[in-house]
Amino acid sequence: MEEIYTLEKEVGRGSYGVVFEGHMAKTGQRVAIKRLPCSNPECIELYLQELWAMRATAKNHVNVIALHSCLLQTGPRSLKPLKPGKLPLPLVESVLKGSVAGAQHSQERINAQANTRRRTDSDSSLQDRTNTVDARAKHQDMTKPSASDSTTPQRPQNRARKRPAQREEEQRRPLRWSALWLVMEYCDGGDLNQYLLSRPPDAHRNHSVVRQLCSAVAFLHSLGITHRDLKPDNVLVCITPKGAVVKVADFGLSKMSEGLADGGLTKQHFSSTCGSDFYMAPEVWGGLTYTAQADIFSLGVMFWAVLERITFLEEGTTQEQLGAYVCKGRSGWLMPLGEALWENADLQLCIPLKSKRAPPLPPPPGPAMCTLLLDMLASNPDARPLADQLEARVRYALREDSH
Repeated sequence: MEEIYTLEKEVGRGSYGVVFEGHMAKTGQRVAIKRLPCSNPECIELYLQELWAMRATAKNHVNVIALHSCLLQTGPRSLKPLKPGKLPLPLVESVLKGSVAGAQHSQERINAQANTRRRTDSDSSLQDRTNTVDARAKHQDMTKPSASDSTTPQRPQNRARKRPAQREEEQRRPLRWSALWLVMEYCDGGDLNQYLLSRPPDAHRNHSVVRQLCSAVAFLHSLGITHRDLKPDNVLVCITPKGAVVKVADFGLSKMSEGLADGGLTKQHFSSTCGSDFYMAPEVWGGLTYTAQADIFSLGVMFWAVLERITFLEEGTTQEQLGAYVCKGRSGWLMPLGEALWENADLQLCIPLKSKRAPPLPPPPGPAMCTLLLDMLASNPDARPLADQLEARVRYALREDSH
């Protein structure tokens, strides 16, 4: 890995992978490097979805995270750059077969090696069979992973360039030790939670974030990409001399729909219940089929939270997060908006909030923006604005409310 990139430090860790800060070895450009261990077909399928979506967006929109390159790791120190437009066939095969390619053959070789150790040279009647197993054992010795290999991300050690023959041997290692490395642009402002909540409330800053997110989602939907997990954690921020630039990231749950005519994305239905509780649409909460309009609901939750600085603490954590919700009962139990609207589609949301909250707070959204938020958070997906309409409506609402 260090022949191409230098890994500096770990900057994030999630359920599926680890993100490092790094530099391009030749240019010194700072990058984010995400390691995704390919340990089972379910994870591999998510990784391939993320790779496919990021390749589709490439570097074509300033508010979508840019992918520089992708490498496939087939051994502890064996990396192969993937060609643009190509998916690694062994990983595709693992998804289709429901098992990690190469794992079964690996176990057979391990068993053969164990059998060989139990044989003795004095057993002449088994000499021919022993020779056969010895040959398999030698192959296994050549291809077994080193003790330093681990599913836990580690900074690779410096070492000399390998000869082609050594690389070929490593490529015969079982694929269960492989990983995908995604090299992306680095965002120095953290995620949207960190960026906004570490600064005093500012209406201009909030409006800029809302406009940029509208543009990003409109772009994704125009490519047939439904994100399915829009939330502040998955929005990164780059600090530039001209101001903050927000970037939608993390496409592991995204879905691509090709060959759709204008407006066709709202006709493409999905059935997997996925996303994060406080941002999921009512139809997703209810286990119904849903469309890209679920992304619009998630945006609505984020916009409301950003504009009014609404935060919550998830159970077991002390880190504030931006998100809107409904308070239930005297205890003030927080219920996600999507869940509340699934239980009661006629629930009236109070926008802006009328309850007392701790200062400092930004000015509440005006009537035009409140109307737009209510439309984005409609329990009926068809009543929500389309992504390509959202940008114009946001500009109109902010302009009207400024008067």
